[in-house]
Amino acid sequence: MKFKRKMTPIVALHYVKLVYRSALFVAALCLYIYNRIEKTHYLFSGFENNTVFLFCIWLVFIVEMILRFFPSRLESMGCQKQFKKNYIPTDYEVKEGERVVVQSKGSTLAVLGTWVALNGLIGAAYFLGWIDVGILILISLAYSVCDVICILFFCPFQTWFMKNKCCGSCRIYNWDYAMMFTPLLFVRSFFAQSLVVIAMILLIQWEYLLYKYPERFSEKTNCSLSCAKCHEKLCHNKSQLRSFLKKNRRYIAERPVIQKIKNYVPKKGR
Repeated sequence: MKFKRKMTPIVALHYVKLVYRSALFVAALCLYIYNRIEKTHYLFSGFENNTVFLFCIWLVFIVEMILRFFPSRLESMGCQKQFKKNYIPTDYEVKEGERVVVQSKGSTLAVLGTWVALNGLIGAAYFLGWIDVGILILISLAYSVCDVICILFFCPFQTWFMKNKCCGSCRIYNWDYAMMFTPLLFVRSFFAQSLVVIAMILLIQWEYLLYKYPERFSEKTNCSLSCAKCHEKLCHNKSQLRSFLKKNRRYIAERPVIQKIKNYVPKKGR
């Protein structure tokens, strides 16, 4: 008899993040659309001017980031492996003069280049007047939802660029807040700019510790990153999804809608 895998506290916490971040994004999107339709001078029905409301949202993200600066049981090993407390050496012997390689530099630079290019276009659209501050905030909130989706279900950076086995061994795990708040670089607000600053400090800390202690970031040299030592099981949903797609790939490909898309040939104009 098979029993369902028990949800771990860290997985449950990520689902909580997914729910409240999604709710915040949907609420902001609805308010923004309403105010554009009604042609008011507000972005989000005046909530953007409510200091108490903004402080509450700001505080949630600030607390999340502060937890990343120190060892915490509420966070995944993926973003905690840089700390000495979580380093359990393996039997692998690092030769004199050898530097532990933590994933491909080319893949890392590809992610960085892609992200800079994408948000460079968003910034250009803002300065050209094609989008306003409200859109920048909505994009940032959308990024926050996608961040949790990447951890729980599907991560394009993992699949297409980094090729790491899971979030635990991810080279760029602690880039998430810096990436999430990138659009806020263009928003002139204490709340927005302070989120960006703290996210950048978190990123700098991560990169510094990676440079100084690369052995903590590799499964080859750190037992804490092995599947046998994993207690959070954040990859469970991803594994299930991959297995489902693999088993049903032929069935999905033969669906009428998929076949129509594959067989579609645009008509030539006269």
